Amino acid sequence: MPRKALREQSLTVPRVKEMLESLGEEKMDQFQRRVLDYASKFSRTSTEEAEMLVKSLVEQFGLEEEEAIQIVNCMPESVEEVRMFLAGGRKIVETSKLLGILKLLDEHRKKE
Repeated sequence: MPRKALREQSLTVPRVKEMLESLGEEKMDQFQRRVLDYASKFSRTSTEEAEMLVKSLVEQFGLEEEEAIQIVNCMPESVEEVRMFLAGGRKIVETSKLLGILKLLDEHRKKE
């Protein structure tokens, strides 16, 4: 029987939560339940908002998809925090761009 090829894909925490919830808790193993618990606690937006934010960060600010996903997963609250996600400090990012990213995140931040 031919094996399916595996592929790696970066996912937002809300997407992981949604995928695991769709399995149903009775079908999950212990590891999957732990991941669901984590994803439930640390989802910062809905799945739809997270995907829209990733797309906006890539299109409007020229971020790599992986950078955008990490930013959406963590929802940084300051320019300094946003800067930490961008290229590990290997390039200088204009403050105006960082402020724009922060403004976009603030508009979609879950109210707690």
